[in-house]
Amino acid sequence: NYHTTGAILPSGRRLSTALARYVGGNENGQRVLEVGPGTGAVTRHIAPKLGPNDRLDLVELNPSFAESLRMALVNDPVLRTIADRTRVLEMAVEQLPADVRYDVIVSGLPLNNFSVESVRSILDAFRVLLAPNGTLSFFGYIAIRRVKALVSGRDQRERLRGIGRTLGDFLDGNEIRRDWIWLNVPPAWVHHVRLS
Repeated sequence: NYHTTGAILPSGRRLSTALARYVGGNENGQRVLEVGPGTGAVTRHIAPKLGPNDRLDLVELNPSFAESLRMALVNDPVLRTIADRTRVLEMAVEQLPADVRYDVIVSGLPLNNFSVESVRSILDAFRVLLAPNGTLSFFGYIAIRRVKALVSGRDQRERLRGIGRTLGDFLDGNEIRRDWIWLNVPPAWVHHVRLS
């Protein structure tokens, strides 16, 4: 389903490592949220960085992926080590209760596949869920909106431009780092954001 699944292949090692950059390292513990973990490619890079006081919530809308993640927490040798500190929540990120705040949010959502309104709604959810001084990391494929716009009709071009403007406004003054992952298929960049 290319509306909710944005990749042909799971996230590569370099992309997964960049997305997990701000996970771990706090001896008091972190609350970590991964949004759209899919088959768990990024989760397997998050897991080794989690300390004993860290907690991980995986929010996955696709029922097949959610079930696969539940099974992986039992059977996968990497994920099994964090099973007691991990929850799989089968819902949209916008449905998460606003009373839990996260120190780190890692998103694998394919924002370019959504409507402008959906992207705004997801970004608003991130604003609510991110704890003060927390970090949000999410990725996009380099130049994909430009390439899609070249082969799309007018409505699709306008939607992609709207997403570009929405993300640009969100990143403006909030992006603390950008990682360029040239060897990913396709090449991607990871935005790291702290909201003011």
